[in-house]
Amino acid sequence: MFISQALLFTIFAAISVAVASPVKPGTDASVTVEVCTGGANPPSGCVNVPTVSDSCVNLTGGLSFLNKEISHAVIPGGFICTFFEDFGCLGIGTGNGGTDREVALTQGTWSFFNVPGLAGPTDFNDLTSSFSCSPL
Repeated sequence: MFISQALLFTIFAAISVAVASPVKPGTDASVTVEVCTGGANPPSGCVNVPTVSDSCVNLTGGLSFLNKEISHAVIPGGFICTFFEDFGCLGIGTGNGGTDREVALTQGTWSFFNVPGLAGPTDFNDLTSSFSCSPL
């Protein structure tokens, strides 16, 4: 099969533009969040979970082993992820006893034993049942 040089050049140019164009977070941005049932450094029980912006990830089905087991998370730059105590990304405010029912985390590696909560630093270890991420 013969492919003309012009066709090859066109294909190469299209691929080069697609590769060189930076992807900016938008309303439909996706991200991969690393969550761990053990430590994050060194990784222990870590799984990369792909998420779509503003979509709720319930820790059910193939992710049920993570339900109420997350101890660490790695949030990529440019995103904020909110981890919820309940399924369905519900948990506004605090529950009985003033404990946080959700925590919002930005870029970085987080130990859920001490994360910023609505009422100050809180222990959110082994409480997560769902989470949602969105671009900042």
